Amino acid sequence: MAPGLEEQLPLRFIACRRVVSLSHPLHPGIPQWPGDPPVAVEPHSDFTATGYFLRRISLGEHTGTHLNAPVCFYEGGIGVDQYPAESLIAPAVVFDLAHPAGGDPDYLATMADVLAWERRFGHVPRGCVVLMYSGWQDRWGSPEEYLNLDREGGAHFPGFGVETVRFLLERRGIAGIGIDTHGVDGGQDQTFAVNRLVLVEPRIVLENLANLDSLPPTGATLSIGPLPIRGGAGSPASVLAMVP
Repeated sequence: MAPGLEEQLPLRFIACRRVVSLSHPLHPGIPQWPGDPPVAVEPHSDFTATGYFLRRISLGEHTGTHLNAPVCFYEGGIGVDQYPAESLIAPAVVFDLAHPAGGDPDYLATMADVLAWERRFGHVPRGCVVLMYSGWQDRWGSPEEYLNLDREGGAHFPGFGVETVRFLLERRGIAGIGIDTHGVDGGQDQTFAVNRLVLVEPRIVLENLANLDSLPPTGATLSIGPLPIRGGAGSPASVLAMVP
């Protein structure tokens, strides 16, 4: 490297003690939103026939741990392939709401939750992704418990309150949100109001996250790796958290 070139490069150095995967493995038995394309994994090539192992996969864009894109909710919005690379690296904070969500499957993160967190850790930092740990990740192994459908087919799982997210966007300038349930909107909201609010701009919405209980309230940095599907409404994503 030429002398002085390191001062010219816009590099970000991330020091960490450990890296935590926040993504669930993909396979046909995972929980899926009713009506979404099923996960299919089929043999294509094997060592006997071709000398190498290869399978064909088929799945929906919002399968497993995934990133939502604006075009999912807004005609003319950007696809997942148009997210700037730098926007996929972001600091994260974690709201631990497993206790209230454990007693109420329809629990929505409130302004009181935000203010209680800020009394302990300071203002939610501008440009961060706010992650809600509801404890729902522990249900992932049982699609029935994870979706928690009632007799009428309505889902019951925790999410973010609309006004809470509006405050975080307008007053704290966050870069996005994520959760360990099947949606940042609670299971009872079929309007996808929170998704629409966040994705009116190309921000981060992460769903079906794993291992949020392994992260500190502040300090982690996310690396979000979606498939760059042209015009994609979303994409399964490898999400890593680098913990200092």
